[in-house]
Amino acid sequence: MKSKRGLAPFQILKDTLLTICNVRSKDSRQSSDYRKEFGTGFTLVEIMIVVAIVMTLATLVVSSVLRARHNANEMAVVAACKTVVTACQNFYANTLPHTYPAGLSDLIAPVSIPPYIDSVLASGTKQGYKFTYELIDAESFKLNADPSVSGKTGTRHFFADESGIIKANPDGQAGPADPAVE
Repeated sequence: MKSKRGLAPFQILKDTLLTICNVRSKDSRQSSDYRKEFGTGFTLVEIMIVVAIVMTLATLVVSSVLRARHNANEMAVVAACKTVVTACQNFYANTLPHTYPAGLSDLIAPVSIPPYIDSVLASGTKQGYKFTYELIDAESFKLNADPSVSGKTGTRHFFADESGIIKANPDGQAGPADPAVE
């Protein structure tokens, strides 16, 4: 593939890099003893410059991907907290006498038919977060979601209760006094 100047794209990149780095011009390089003996090609300096540029771009891309994964984990945890709260409310409405479940395992089969949540969430770990459910009494419960590896799988800690409002704390375990998630 050739550009309109008749040079291959890699040759244009090579010439641009050489100009930027004040390396000898193309004509003087080709007349050097090295070029006469081994022919034309990329020098070690040229290859190192290209590798440095590629590594810089890769670093930017990797950090963006990690941040996107981190944000996706936190959004999935908020959704999972909403799912658990809704499941607990449904369990409460369908149980006589009215009570919230004793644990997350009460929201799946064989206790609940059909199950209110999936078995992965009922196990207490999902999307890099650990879920801790506690039945306070027949009329109240609390749910905490904390990152399995703080700073890597997530930075915020979440809290939910029978009110359905999800709260977050970036510094430690969340509680009822923390601000609500928007």
